[in-house]
Amino acid sequence: MTLEPRPKRYPPPEFPARQPKLFARTPPAVFPSILGLLGLVVALRLAFGRLGWDQGPVDLLAGLVVALWTFAALAYAVKLARRPGVVMEDLRALPGRSGLASLTMGGMVAAGIVGAYAAPVGAALLVLALAGHLVLAVLLVRLLAGLPPEARAVNPTLHLSLVGFIVAAGPAQAQGWPVLAEALFWAVIPVALAIWALSLRQFAAAVPPAPLRPLLAIHLAPAALLALVAGLLGKPVLASLFLGLGTVYAIMLLAGGRWLTQSGPSPLWGAFTFPLAALASAMLVAAGAWFWPGLALAGLGLGVIPAIAWWVLKRWPGGKLAAVTNAAEA
Repeated sequence: MTLEPRPKRYPPPEFPARQPKLFARTPPAVFPSILGLLGLVVALRLAFGRLGWDQGPVDLLAGLVVALWTFAALAYAVKLARRPGVVMEDLRALPGRSGLASLTMGGMVAAGIVGAYAAPVGAALLVLALAGHLVLAVLLVRLLAGLPPEARAVNPTLHLSLVGFIVAAGPAQAQGWPVLAEALFWAVIPVALAIWALSLRQFAAAVPPAPLRPLLAIHLAPAALLALVAGLLGKPVLASLFLGLGTVYAIMLLAGGRWLTQSGPSPLWGAFTFPLAALASAMLVAAGAWFWPGLALAGLGLGVIPAIAWWVLKRWPGGKLAAVTNAAEA
């Protein structure tokens, strides 16, 4: 006679269901859309300046968006303070990886906006954001080094983690730190080129699944940001080169819009926001023949970017965004 093994005992479900602590599951996926809103402020400021319009409405929008970024950053800081190891868990998922990089990149943009009114505060925020971005990049490299080869495939979010430092170049130039701005510009160019080349080879071998296709828009961001910084640093030839590259890729994205969005709205649509704002800003800085296309993109961004941001942010309360993007809990 054989005895059946006793079934494994499971604890009864909690009733009422356990509620996570305040901000314990703040989803990094909120930050790409917030980065897009910050970029939109920069583009609108440039557009209003070129048109000679009053900057009052843009200043109001800037205050609101910087406050939004500050609130979200503090919410994630609370999560991090509860359990510092949570950052490594968030870095394992693509939404978390792109979100954390967007958090510190947003800090760089916010530093530029704030620095126009209070230079010391902007300088402190810029240094803090750069340091945070460097720490995240080191942690990501360490994480990837410990993964099996098949899990280390190149993806567009690497641009945010490894090339995102370029966002600090503009605010650094405004702070009177031209050496830092130049160093950031030249340092990230080979990294961006390498990621583009590896991504192109990978795309030729395998097409990404529909849910991940919106991330392909991130490839536009380095070209737009490099064009923007080249224009600010007085390098018109390089600015035109990167603008041309970015424009061609933007047209390709527009042509493949239905294919990119085949899986329907998702938090990854935040990847459409900041490249659009960056390209508009780069065109407005270049001016000349680029002015009107840049103005048109800024107008497009004024409608598209807030709509995507609202779609994403309204899913933050209640935990739906955290669940969908697999955000870690502290």
